[in-house]
Amino acid sequence: MIPTEDASARKREIEEKLKQEQETLSFIRENLEKSDQQTKGMVSILSSFESRLMQLENSIIPVHKQTENLQCLQENVDKTLSCMDHVISYYHVAKDTDRIIREGPTGRLDEYLACIAKIQKAVEYFQDNNPDSPELNTVKARFEKGKELLEAEFRSLLTRYSKPVPPILILDAISVDEELEVQEDVVLEHLPEAVLQDIICIAGWLVEYGRNQGEILSQKNSKSFSSDPPAPPSGKDDVLDVEIDSYIHSISAFVKLAQSEYALLAEIIPEHHQKKTFDSLIQEALDNLMLEGDNIVSAARRAIMRHDYSAVLTIFPILRHLKMNKAEFDSTLQGTAASTKNKLPTLITSMETIGAKALEEFADSIKNDPDKEYNMPKDGTVHELTSNAILFLQQLLDFHETAGAMLASQGYVLVTSDLLLGDTYNIPLDPRAEAPRSAFCNARLLLSGKVLGNLQLNLLSKSKVYEDSALSAIFLHNNYNYILKSLEKSELIQLVTVTQKKAENSYRELIEQQIQTYQHSWVKVTEHLTNRNMPVFQAGTKVRTSSWGGGGGTGGVYLSIIIIISFSS
Repeated sequence: MIPTEDASARKREIEEKLKQEQETLSFIRENLEKSDQQTKGMVSILSSFESRLMQLENSIIPVHKQTENLQCLQENVDKTLSCMDHVISYYHVAKDTDRIIREGPTGRLDEYLACIAKIQKAVEYFQDNNPDSPELNTVKARFEKGKELLEAEFRSLLTRYSKPVPPILILDAISVDEELEVQEDVVLEHLPEAVLQDIICIAGWLVEYGRNQGEILSQKNSKSFSSDPPAPPSGKDDVLDVEIDSYIHSISAFVKLAQSEYALLAEIIPEHHQKKTFDSLIQEALDNLMLEGDNIVSAARRAIMRHDYSAVLTIFPILRHLKMNKAEFDSTLQGTAASTKNKLPTLITSMETIGAKALEEFADSIKNDPDKEYNMPKDGTVHELTSNAILFLQQLLDFHETAGAMLASQGYVLVTSDLLLGDTYNIPLDPRAEAPRSAFCNARLLLSGKVLGNLQLNLLSKSKVYEDSALSAIFLHNNYNYILKSLEKSELIQLVTVTQKKAENSYRELIEQQIQTYQHSWVKVTEHLTNRNMPVFQAGTKVRTSSWGGGGGTGGVYLSIIIIISFSS
């Protein structure tokens, strides 16, 4: 059982807590009531504010719309004024740009091009909007004037700053130093960098807006190619009067300068205009080069008509050089017109034709040289025809490959009847000798085989002019010996032995035959010198000269014997 005192204390404690809770509850209720009142007041205020906002909005919206309309009108007015100013500016372009256009672009290219651009826009405006207005004619005239001055400036810059390439630089560019494995390319500087940039800028504008679509660029007045037309040979009408070395250098120089010009042109002119412009640019120099080559061919043709075949030898170094440079020449002219690219092949063909004709006629002239007594050496020495023929072949030896290709290109081939040492003396050709394996080899051997074969036949015919068989033998001996020694001293013997390996022995046999023929002519004399025909001499007996055919007769006999012995040895 709980004590009474404790129960009372517990009761009081509970009552106090209950009282506190009731007070708290009352406080909360009061606050809730206040909150409700404030909420109602706020709702009332917001409702009133919303109502006022709606009234304000209803009042402002019309004003806003009016303001927006006014702003739109203002923008339209501004745009209209701007357009009017823009249009009015087109009417003032001619006047505003007059001074700059008249003074030209020199020294202020950017400003000048800006003025040209304004004029171009004015032309486009009047063409689209008012094609009948007098202002269109005015700005058109101003544009054409500006373009002409720009073209003139283009030419002026090229003329003023383009200089002929010094000859020493050209020679350095085309020379080859064989001692250096790697040769530095010689740079041919045409224009200063600043000028080059101005020219590139003008060229770009002319291509885009120029009346002739960039054709004005082909009028580039480059002095790199400047040269006087080749003058015809003075004095003798002879190919030897033409400076062959100079022409060979001119060919190489043309290629180098053309390559350099194309590199410069590629910087200045857009790609789609480069080939056409380059074609036009090189025409004059190329025509002069081809004209000089044609003059050389014509001079050679006239020399052939005079039967001066040695003069034709000057064609061979030119032809060899042309063929050596043909690949580079063709590469440089790639993309040009067909008529331009065909000029060099045409010249080469002309030289091959005239050269082959000269060689063929020379070989025939050896065979057909007339047998005239007045033209024969009285003492049976080497005939002029022999020395000339051998000299011609020796001079031609340095160009035997060029000559062989030349003859092959003209369809000349070697046949057995053309070869050296046929069956004139019943000396057969070496059956083991292999025939040439190509038309080129055939043609090359024609130079030695046919010429020497014809020479042998002609010498045999000429020897019959002599009534004395001994003198005829001496004549043939001297000529055959001269031919053999000349072949041995040069490389001609190597060409001859390609088709006849025993050519050298054949010549020696021919020489031996002539020695025997000559010795045979002295048989009647030598018979009297045998032991059975010699008189018996007694010691102390004097020999009378009369018994030997008169005074001094023994001297002649002894001299003849010495000649025979020397000839045999």
